[in-house]
Amino acid sequence: MTTIALELNGRELRRDVPARMHLADFVREEGRQTGTHLGCEHGVCGACTVLVDDRPVRSCIAFAVACDGQKVTTVEGYDGDPVMALLRPAFSRHHALQCGFCTPGMLATSRDIVLRFPEADEARVRLELSGNLCRCTGYVGIVAAIRDVLAQCSDGAHPEIAAMRAALQVAGGNGAVPAPTPGFAAFEAVDTGAAAVAAVPRGEAPAAEAAAPAASANGTRIQGQFSVPFPAADVWRFMADLPAVAACLPGAELTEHNGDRVKGRVAIKFGPMSASFNGAARLDRDDSTRSAVLKGAGQDSLSQSRANGDVAYRLTEVSPAVTRVDVDLLYSLQGPLAQFSRSGLVKDFVGRLIQEFGKNVARRMDPARSAGAPLPPARLNAFSMGVGVLWARIRRWFGRGDQVG
Repeated sequence: MTTIALELNGRELRRDVPARMHLADFVREEGRQTGTHLGCEHGVCGACTVLVDDRPVRSCIAFAVACDGQKVTTVEGYDGDPVMALLRPAFSRHHALQCGFCTPGMLATSRDIVLRFPEADEARVRLELSGNLCRCTGYVGIVAAIRDVLAQCSDGAHPEIAAMRAALQVAGGNGAVPAPTPGFAAFEAVDTGAAAVAAVPRGEAPAAEAAAPAASANGTRIQGQFSVPFPAADVWRFMADLPAVAACLPGAELTEHNGDRVKGRVAIKFGPMSASFNGAARLDRDDSTRSAVLKGAGQDSLSQSRANGDVAYRLTEVSPAVTRVDVDLLYSLQGPLAQFSRSGLVKDFVGRLIQEFGKNVARRMDPARSAGAPLPPARLNAFSMGVGVLWARIRRWFGRGDQVG
């Protein structure tokens, strides 16, 4: 963990953060400025663009620690900005937004165009916008809104904006792009004369073995633990029974089981996120350390989003009659559902799922219950779990408070 302090929308925010925490996650989860949207999470779509020391930066690939001591402005912090005072009504007037998902990043880039290119024509505007993708408008209204503001600012009609342009020219030394801030590479539009489109085939879910390295290299990590009132040897033996383990996981259903390999589906519904992943997984166990890794991959039948993940767990004997299970989940999402993968609420939700899984393991291992009729598969009560997650987060928010100053 590293302590950083930066200015977020006019107020100082100090936090202890992981070294690899991205700026987008920081402003959303620590600063609670959720207007910054996560789209591709690869720095391609531009939805996450914010201003760092008044320069547009892809917050999904910029590390929060690299912004220590700098000024970060998100869409919530534009109220006193003279350029935004013109851009926002122009966007509305020219119908430059529909769903609004790209709009926060689009506004940041538009502001940069207005300041850096006072004489920009339509071709230049379109070139500079090429790093911000919109799937609704066709860009016509966005380009028109920017050119409208450029026309309003001609001939020094807005002294404040003229002063901002002059300051930018001084910073750049020659009226071009200002010198890069240390720690960031400048994003510059390059006119290649052609557009290349890469298509990802919507085939079957990838094999678990091939997907595992990707999940290990990049992904979101969630750690948790639970305890069960049984000896470690008994719990370890139970965890080798994949059908029994799957029956303890809410929303999971096995369709095929062959030794240490399984196929099945996992249904998830939480707030706006609803998915049913079909995929395969393989379990690698180490009896000497009572640890294992379940490597899996799947694809959502509706959105075609892909998921890769490793679920590692280790058993620790707390006492002869109590066992603690430490769970380390590392996963990644690609596709439309990727925007939800790093949400704090989703992380809390998964943490609650781990606790529910632990309770179900204890129920299924209970000799009094196993002697009777078999228990039905675990069901996901999204409403009660959602209420529990939200209430826990509210208590944590008000209990922790902001560190300001």
